Amino acid sequence: MEAKKVVALDIGGTKIASALVTLSDDAAPKVEFFEKVPTEAARGGKMVLANAIASARRVLEAAGGDACGIGVSSAGVIDPATGDVTFANEIMPGWGGTHLGAELEAACGLPARVLNDVHAHALGEVRWGAGRGKDSCLVVAVGTGVGGAFAQDGHIMLGAHGEAGHVGHMSCSDAAGVPCSCGAVGHMESVAAGPGIIERYLELGGCATDEDGSPVDGAVIDRRAAAGEDAAIQAEARSGHAIGEVLGSLTNMLDPDCIILSGSVAQCGDAWHKAMEAGWSQSVMPPVLATPILSGDLGGDAPLVGAAEHLRRSAYAN
Repeated sequence: MEAKKVVALDIGGTKIASALVTLSDDAAPKVEFFEKVPTEAARGGKMVLANAIASARRVLEAAGGDACGIGVSSAGVIDPATGDVTFANEIMPGWGGTHLGAELEAACGLPARVLNDVHAHALGEVRWGAGRGKDSCLVVAVGTGVGGAFAQDGHIMLGAHGEAGHVGHMSCSDAAGVPCSCGAVGHMESVAAGPGIIERYLELGGCATDEDGSPVDGAVIDRRAAAGEDAAIQAEARSGHAIGEVLGSLTNMLDPDCIILSGSVAQCGDAWHKAMEAGWSQSVMPPVLATPILSGDLGGDAPLVGAAEHLRRSAYAN
């Protein structure tokens, strides 16, 4: 397949990343003109859409108009056939119902293809990163939320409603009785994602500010855990154990060649990883105990590369 230049967007709850991604079969992806801008999600879906369109136009201008289309990675449940956002939680009010693909096509004059952000992240890693050459991969990203995807023979399982892979909305013992942002109770994301770690840390009496007076965040808690602070260790341990338990259960069901674990929370230190290993060993079955858990290779470029790959594979890019 000949090289394709794709305007790639990654629309998240806090930032929109954009770049020109060049893909070919015989070379690693090339990412140019990278930039991040605030999503401004609290201002509603129309503002997010306006920021996304502006980001796409910026890349297209930087590329001198040389692009075959727009590949999009977006938070929310996505209908990949239409490019519509069919559901989004309160982190992005008004984002659900946005005709994202059609709006980008109309604004930029290029075909657009849209995937859920973790589906795109997984496609990037499976095709060009840590999962390259593997027959099957389970990809889980743990950050502000928890998302996942399962890939078989290089293709992402999307499900009947485009919702397959919502790993964060699986039940687990650590989250029993804890309300989830989706409206259900007991889902893993509520305790394993970054906000859940912070909430638990404060519940345990941890200091709400850093030394400079700024609000405590995950990086600060991780430093305090490494220094031996009990509240920080316990907060990270609940997250890690929940992730490990769910990964073990999923591996029992899917039996992937490997698990690719990425995201900011997965970069935590020993307290988190020891608890994750404990949760894993308590739930995984002996035949799949040795399934390797790998780190992603592409970092923050993964959803951009995956979104571009999705566009490249579509009929629109021919």
